[in-house]
Amino acid sequence: MSDTRLNNVIRAFENGKTAFAAFSKLDKQTAIEMSDAPYDGLIFEMEHNPYDVTAFGDALQYMLNRKEIATSGSLAPKVTPIARIPANGVEMNQTFAKQVLDRGAYGVIWPHVATVEQAYNAVASCRYARPKNAPLYEPKGARGDGPANAARYWGLSMAEYYEKADVWPLAPQGEILVGLMCESVQAIENLDDILSNVPGIGLILIGEGDLSQELGFPRQYEHPEVLDAMRKIVETCHKHNVVVGNPHVTAKNHRRLISEGYRFLMSAPQRTYGVVGMARELAGY
Repeated sequence: MSDTRLNNVIRAFENGKTAFAAFSKLDKQTAIEMSDAPYDGLIFEMEHNPYDVTAFGDALQYMLNRKEIATSGSLAPKVTPIARIPANGVEMNQTFAKQVLDRGAYGVIWPHVATVEQAYNAVASCRYARPKNAPLYEPKGARGDGPANAARYWGLSMAEYYEKADVWPLAPQGEILVGLMCESVQAIENLDDILSNVPGIGLILIGEGDLSQELGFPRQYEHPEVLDAMRKIVETCHKHNVVVGNPHVTAKNHRRLISEGYRFLMSAPQRTYGVVGMARELAGY
């Protein structure tokens, strides 16, 4: 079992497919309900909702389904849990990433990342330290060592966890997805430099809400200026072969998003399964 890919979002990306996800409230009942949802991943929202790492740990446990584990032959949850943390790029706060990873998260979404330095910190915060002569040394790991809970949640020994607890795609065997939110004009201007100079970024997620605010068209996601800004993000990500995602997938825009090359689609609200079904059918699976 330890050789099986544990992160379903990464599995979709490696297979050239689109990954589907949703934001989720941080409570046990939602975790239970979402444990068999038709998503590859579930992002627990702790940027705009309260940050409660104890509740997060409980939610992860409620996502485990013993029957599903026995049937699938994989120790991983059917829906991969990821956390959006409150710390943004400017704050450089590594503690939030460390705490959710130590509880067993398979990825971290970092809001408001706009510079190379901020992007470097985000990736480094999700990696353990290693000797300078070790392969894949950069970005230099800054995650503190406390793997016991995460290893148990992943169903691995500590040695196995250390092997897999690195960032993908920098480390091919890595199971941790680092997603950076691009949600400002500054971020768009610096995105090419970010993707050129910071390895280990698995996903760029467009923050349409904040971006549209800064452009002067709050939540007008179909406004030409907002669409043009998003197009620039998509083009830059495609240039660097980095997955780009959209957090506001609806019945009206899912065809356009897939045709434009988005490969991480988040439906809102969290239980709009019909939209996911339509998008999967359109994508051919």
